Amino acid sequence: MRRIFPWFRKAALSVAALTTIIAPAAAQDHVGQYSQADINFGMRVYGETCVACHGPNGDGVDGVNFRTGRFRSASSDLGLMGIIRAGIPDTAMPPGDYTTPELTGLVAYLRNIGDFDASDVTIGNAERGQTVYEGKGTCAQCHRIGVQGSRVAPNLTSIGAIRTAGSLAESLTNPTASMLPVNRNVRAVNQEGTLFTGRRLNEDTYTVQLIDQAERLVSLVKADLREFTVLTTSAMPSYEETLSEQERADVLAYLLSLKGTN
Repeated sequence: MRRIFPWFRKAALSVAALTTIIAPAAAQDHVGQYSQADINFGMRVYGETCVACHGPNGDGVDGVNFRTGRFRSASSDLGLMGIIRAGIPDTAMPPGDYTTPELTGLVAYLRNIGDFDASDVTIGNAERGQTVYEGKGTCAQCHRIGVQGSRVAPNLTSIGAIRTAGSLAESLTNPTASMLPVNRNVRAVNQEGTLFTGRRLNEDTYTVQLIDQAERLVSLVKADLREFTVLTTSAMPSYEETLSEQERADVLAYLLSLKGTN
């Protein structure tokens, strides 16, 4: 049994909500366990939102010195995230409207600010990254942003608000390692021998729904299948060789700028 529907008839399924999952923020309590991409991104966020009060060296507030690991009110990473987000009452520290990736990056940077050489950091450019995304990277052939692009791969419209810089950087060079289980492709064969492949959108005990390479929604009843396999290898190619380090940094900056449409 199978049903294939043109996509526009099933727009109400809100595929974006089904294909993206919030990646957990880093919650380490020890320095040295942070992604370089998160540290680099955190340096950028710090420069945009924190440097005016805390200074470039992290010692602009009495009783606080980020370079020496001196934090007035937080010891763990989660505690530090809570302070950055909620602020400190009756002080000059205001609450901050930060996304999970921004919080992760800030903590990663603050934990490493004393050993961090900013001169060695390549900070990508989001505008250049968009050009690579749309051109050389051919990313829109599979991914969708807003109303542009394909639905074959996960929707990236809000990816910068829910995936950390580290996980996105890894996805560009090692897509399989950074692939979320919810985004795995499936391979199914029915009793008549018809093969179905595509990205899994939803699955329960009795059925599985996927989107195939033609962007059609396919619903399969498991009892009617003679083969059903969830693939553990990402269909996304690695850009480690096809894009330069600078181009990858630019694409990363562009992805991190994607925080939803108005």
